[in-house]
Amino acid sequence: MAIRKQTPNGPDGLPTRQQVLDFIAASEEPAGKKEIARGFGLKGTEKIALKSLLKDMAEEGLIDGNRSAFHRMGGVPKVTVLRVLEIEDGQPLAIPDTWQPDDGAPPPRVRIIEPRGKGKAAQAALKVGDRVLARTEEAGRGLIAHVMKKLPTRTEQVLGVVEFDGAGKPWLAPVDKRVRNAVQIADLGGASEGQLVLGEPVSKSPRAGLKVTDVLGDPLAPRAFSLIAIHKHGIPFVFPQEALDEAAISARIALSKDTREDLRALPIVAIDPADARDHDDAIWAEPDGEGGFRAVVAIADVSFYVRPGGALDREARKRGNSVYFPDRVVPMLPEVLSADVCSLKVGADRAAMACHLTIDAAGRVTGWRFTRALVRIAEVIAYEEAQRRIDAGEAAPHLQNLWAAWRLLEKARDARDPLALELPERRVVLDSAGKIAEIAIRERLDAHRVVEDFMISANVAAAKALEAKVAPVVYRIHEPPSREKLVALKDYLATFGRKLALGQVITPGLFNRMLKDVTDEAEKALVMDAVLRSQTQAYYGPRNAGHFGLALGSYAHFTSPIRRYSDLLVHRALVDSWHLEQPRPEAHEIAATSGLADRDRSDLARISDAISKAERRAMEAERDTIDRYVAAWLAGRVGEVFDTRITGVQKFGLFATIIGLGGDGLVPVSTLGAERYAHDEKRQVLVGEETGETFAMGMMIKLRLAEANPLTGALKFEPADMAEGVGRIEPRGGRQQDRGPKKVGGHLVGPRGRPRNIRHQGRRK
Repeated sequence: MAIRKQTPNGPDGLPTRQQVLDFIAASEEPAGKKEIARGFGLKGTEKIALKSLLKDMAEEGLIDGNRSAFHRMGGVPKVTVLRVLEIEDGQPLAIPDTWQPDDGAPPPRVRIIEPRGKGKAAQAALKVGDRVLARTEEAGRGLIAHVMKKLPTRTEQVLGVVEFDGAGKPWLAPVDKRVRNAVQIADLGGASEGQLVLGEPVSKSPRAGLKVTDVLGDPLAPRAFSLIAIHKHGIPFVFPQEALDEAAISARIALSKDTREDLRALPIVAIDPADARDHDDAIWAEPDGEGGFRAVVAIADVSFYVRPGGALDREARKRGNSVYFPDRVVPMLPEVLSADVCSLKVGADRAAMACHLTIDAAGRVTGWRFTRALVRIAEVIAYEEAQRRIDAGEAAPHLQNLWAAWRLLEKARDARDPLALELPERRVVLDSAGKIAEIAIRERLDAHRVVEDFMISANVAAAKALEAKVAPVVYRIHEPPSREKLVALKDYLATFGRKLALGQVITPGLFNRMLKDVTDEAEKALVMDAVLRSQTQAYYGPRNAGHFGLALGSYAHFTSPIRRYSDLLVHRALVDSWHLEQPRPEAHEIAATSGLADRDRSDLARISDAISKAERRAMEAERDTIDRYVAAWLAGRVGEVFDTRITGVQKFGLFATIIGLGGDGLVPVSTLGAERYAHDEKRQVLVGEETGETFAMGMMIKLRLAEANPLTGALKFEPADMAEGVGRIEPRGGRQQDRGPKKVGGHLVGPRGRPRNIRHQGRRK
């Protein structure tokens, strides 16, 4: 990198002390003697004089370091312990682990440069709360740090429920089912038994216990389950005031029909879940007179309101996506935008990015164009209501046109033959008080497929429109199964007489035909589970690798910019490449451009990685919350017998899910009777060594619900015909058996009166 030459102002032709300090602070790379000399154009004897100047400055306490990298003295030591505070665009931002300045100044934020390596040398990415020993340097954008060593994890906060043992001592029972043991509480901080709290270690010694820092309330109260997930997964849920202020400013911007395509006359409709919190997509279609259709997919024009580089944009990048729970949504954008100004509402003028599609008689999308438009939604219809109208013959012409256009898209989809796995989705219905009214599997309707196929068409069009302009694309990537996973699938299918030839081209259609050939429902569930396990996880990235599951060569997410940052980036790229910039008032306080920022354009890989991680975090939080709701729903039905299907087989027991409900739980091998069972890992079965009784993946089996823990979401089953006491584990230690486990606050308490979480193995992923 070129260093801009500066003019020394010192009397002897050297830079002044202040010039050196300013140079070090402004340098975009570590500033050593060589860089300083080059920056001020010093040569020969001037370099020798510079060496003496730098030595004097070090002795005076102005700088520290060595000849290859100097930094200002004071503040952050050259080698110090840093604690990761947050992850921004995949890069850890940290602060000194101990910070006690004389002037009370806030701790500086340090950008950590993570070491790179391959194979055994590769290190896991740093996460919030990690501590590292690092070498710090000053660069153009502030302090940077190079990791020397990752330090042992020191848990900053633990989420759990306060419980008391038989001796009256308080303990914190963690709500994470992967954590087995409770931790003693040294300082209750005003918390009472049964309350959900956050605690942190009193000192470095684990024996010192925890002190309660925050009391969150009743762990079984409405909205508590999502709160547990928010804290457990570190999901940002409070907007900084700066972001809220910026959102309020953006929300007041007036829309002009003079600079937007006016589509308000079209009867565009939004078809969404009945309980949708926002509406960012709507669709319209009409026959073109040649056997095909003209269609419009109108998407909320979030990029008009959220400009790159501002506080609002930074917060959206950090969140990556909205997180949806049964009782609340943690939005990516403040509600004034997500639920109001950006949301496509009935009868209100709204800014939209319109994707115009041309669909031929074979269902192929033969043309597309993108405009910034003004729309007025004719109707917001729930999926179930739209389907009812179609089935009853009561649908208005614009709804009938959508179904007719979809029939063509469906034709093209069938020809593509994307992966067709039946993956039931659990739906939690709450009453007005926030209590569980119903938990059921969401019905899959044609109305869902209509919207889905229009959205897929628009997403493909967005990717291809950007490719046509050789513009940056944030692709949605789903790579084909790896060789290792295909070999494992082949070996597993062979255990029950099915073949998978690895010499052929592996396509989604191959898996679809495999599933169609299976007539037995139990075996079909087995094969479907195995195929699902063989798939890779989808992610975002700037280098196209196709979408295997959808059988598409180019695919991007364009249709949900209210709730996904990836879509917002695609919108900004379209604004740039298709010249869709919209003028804004000159006095407006936020960035003028609604296209991609330069830093985004040059660093899409890191941003894509960050939003992929945020997506996985949201999925885990949503799944954990559903598990807790299901466990709460079943807590009153302990002892009942359910029809279940075995979904996992391990040496220590079986995993089973309740058919029609989806609650997953463990069947410990100890409950299967006195017989010893051998685990066949390749066939994924448990086999009785004496009787040959076999438990295998996919088997339907009746099980009795033995335990349901709403705080952890864990379930425990036992065979339905199990006699009382058979297979139960007795407390260890003969002299302690008369002091066996007892219930305290809804949890098991061990022989010594110490609370502990019910010992469950984690749900199979």
